[in-house]
Amino acid sequence: MSTLSWRHSLRTAVAIGAALAVVSLASARLAAQEVVDAPHPVPVVTEATGAALDVGLAAVVTQDYDWFDARRNRAVPVRLYLPAQPAGTRVQPLVVFSHGIGGSRRGYSYLGGYWASRGYASLHVQHVGSDRSLWSGNVFNLVARLHGAAQADEAIARVHDLRFALDQVLDLPEVGQRIDPARIVAAGHSYGANTVMLAVGARVERNGGVLDLVDRRLGAAILLSSPPFYGETDTARILADIPVPTLHITATEDIIRLPGYYSGAEDRIAVYEAMSGGRKILAVFAGGSHSMFTDRSGTGGVALNPQVKAATRELSAAFIEAVFGGGDVALRDWPVRHNAIVARFAASGS
Repeated sequence: MSTLSWRHSLRTAVAIGAALAVVSLASARLAAQEVVDAPHPVPVVTEATGAALDVGLAAVVTQDYDWFDARRNRAVPVRLYLPAQPAGTRVQPLVVFSHGIGGSRRGYSYLGGYWASRGYASLHVQHVGSDRSLWSGNVFNLVARLHGAAQADEAIARVHDLRFALDQVLDLPEVGQRIDPARIVAAGHSYGANTVMLAVGARVERNGGVLDLVDRRLGAAILLSSPPFYGETDTARILADIPVPTLHITATEDIIRLPGYYSGAEDRIAVYEAMSGGRKILAVFAGGSHSMFTDRSGTGGVALNPQVKAATRELSAAFIEAVFGGGDVALRDWPVRHNAIVARFAASGS
């Protein structure tokens, strides 16, 4: 990868591609419909803090925190999902989640609730510079607002949001002691997947030097619908040194279209293939859509959508279990169990 200017390497290579990835989801109803936070069948999460919900496996408690990073003068709202059990009864893994552009801490609750029901803590971070507030206002200015959110500073700020939120949750009384700092996974969708890749070791050059955004507490990454680094042809050079195990989830119709920009499902495969530094797993669903992995119901097919959500939950849990020494049985069985909706499953590395 040649030396790039600061603005080009981060704005185009990281953020704009991910921002445009979500613009295509909105179409004619952008002003009225949120891409990430629309209702979905399971689980339903209330806005009240400390609310309990039942996802069919075990009771889960949610807690909202409105944190503020004084050093950066930036709000970092989060939603924390925890198993409903007495504090201190067990040490559990943590998943820290980064939403797609236009999302919020409320989004991807089908994942947060499930992970907590399986005994994990799940921390969903809201990135205030690229969150649901983008959908408010004049619809004709939407593209300008999205481009405004897809700047170099916001791409970097998202990574620092994850780091700050992780610091805060580990310091929470009674909560931090329940989390195993040696078992932390980062997960994200679309723009959030780009954020996670930066946090686990994607190489971005600035004036001949590599910008270090790595958080070495992160032991694995779950990447849903990862856009490539926009405008760059040497994806392998950017991603090859990511050392942690990665799980890549996409679909054959995970396609992004809008005037002047196209990203086919093959781009998600290219991201997977570019990583050579650690164990990696790829799952490709047959059909679907880019927004199928959000909380929206019906996108990608009314019948397929809930099946993919259920299969994605199950695969992510099997991956976490395998990464942290729980065995590969569930991971090996997964493609057989979901053969009817899986177009491709691949794994490499030890």
